[in-house]
Amino acid sequence: MSFQERLIFLIGSPRSGTTLLQRMLGSHSRIHTLPEPHLMTPLAHLGYYATVDKAPYDHINAAEANRELVTHLPRQEEDYLDACRAYADTIYERLLEPTGKERFLDKTPAYGLILDFLQKVYPDAGYVVLTRHPVAILHSFAHSFFDGDYRKAWEFNPIPARYVPAMARFLREKPVSMVHLRYEDLVAEPEVGLGRICEHLGLPMEAAAVEYGSHSHVKGSFGDPITVNAHQRPVKDKAQRWASDLAADAEAREFVQQVMETLDPADLELWGYPKDELFAPLADAGAAPTKLSPFNGYRLRRKLMLGLKTPVQQDSLGLGRAVRRVRYYCDVLLRE
Repeated sequence: MSFQERLIFLIGSPRSGTTLLQRMLGSHSRIHTLPEPHLMTPLAHLGYYATVDKAPYDHINAAEANRELVTHLPRQEEDYLDACRAYADTIYERLLEPTGKERFLDKTPAYGLILDFLQKVYPDAGYVVLTRHPVAILHSFAHSFFDGDYRKAWEFNPIPARYVPAMARFLREKPVSMVHLRYEDLVAEPEVGLGRICEHLGLPMEAAAVEYGSHSHVKGSFGDPITVNAHQRPVKDKAQRWASDLAADAEAREFVQQVMETLDPADLELWGYPKDELFAPLADAGAAPTKLSPFNGYRLRRKLMLGLKTPVQQDSLGLGRAVRRVRYYCDVLLRE
């Protein structure tokens, strides 16, 4: 088995249940995992394939130079991919080696937007794709960080509009071997879902891994630990909570229906949620507004970070001027 065959990538959008599935798979005796390494995303944006929009260096010049540099390599793009793989292999292998385990699982939701690059670097890794009802994703995002305001959440980051087409293309083209599960099916029958994944990865089924709360897990800054820590195993009682919430709020329901119209029916079909059935759960849902997520350290940090991502140039309260002034004094203090 090559080293890349020992890697597992869990692909899923933010707020789609990937932390839950990571906890289950991390409870398997042969799998080691860490919360959202974000190892591959910077590599994908070095300039040969894509660039960042803003960077503390001239990313446009860097991209042009990077592409020109690769033309001088004997095998050109293949050599570049070898170099990216060598860097990532070193990190992954040295994370895995002290544990004595067989596989390393990387669960970083942002990988759902760099799938072309990821499958070029690691075509022989194991891929697990998790999709969730797109309205449930928006509902979770809005109620976790925007006090239930769907419009504000969508304007900040339209997660379904970004991830549904990117991941649907991956599911459609199948450039690598993969197993696809829906979140709703996973929480309804977790042993079945885990069994499918283990079979795909060539690992023995360990039913005890479903009881992820009975195992120890590495804690980190990424991934939502609050919801997943509330239970010992997957539960399905909140899978359709979004429907009850929208049934109680006509204005929010109208907005969500409008933005979901922008999604391609073919992409939704691949995700496992046909467009003509997308809002069917509303018919049987009782009107019950979702209670806002409890105030806790994780949500406080995330809301603060999301707030700080608002460009200071657009800040009407003068925060931008204050931040620039503080940076000036810091630069003076730290000058060499």
